[in-house]
Amino acid sequence: MDNATISKIGTVFYALVVGFFGINHFLNGTGFQKMVPTFLPGGVFWVYITGACLVAAAIAFLINKQVRLAGFLLCLFLLLIVLTVHLPAVLSAPDSGARRFPLTNLIKDTGLAAAALLVAARAPKTT
Repeated sequence: MDNATISKIGTVFYALVVGFFGINHFLNGTGFQKMVPTFLPGGVFWVYITGACLVAAAIAFLINKQVRLAGFLLCLFLLLIVLTVHLPAVLSAPDSGARRFPLTNLIKDTGLAAAALLVAARAPKTT
């Protein structure tokens, strides 16, 4: 199997994961609402907006349209989430037990941001 085929299969898997997380934002909006930083008014509105962004990126990857742009924007979005949601939660956790969940999310979203960059880097500049 050549690298282009492997890359396409990896991009499809990644798109499915990102799409799942996006749909999950819609299915559990009120549950995610407590994770929205307090300096942002609107609460659950941001959960749904971020879910839509995740779904849009997944669709772009699956239909192979604007893949570079979607990858770069997804990376930026995920790094913003790491810095504004997960890192403050890790730093404010009262003990190591309470720190596990936000730390896991921080690492997960950092890895997903890196993968978004890989997808963007492998996409032709015209798609």
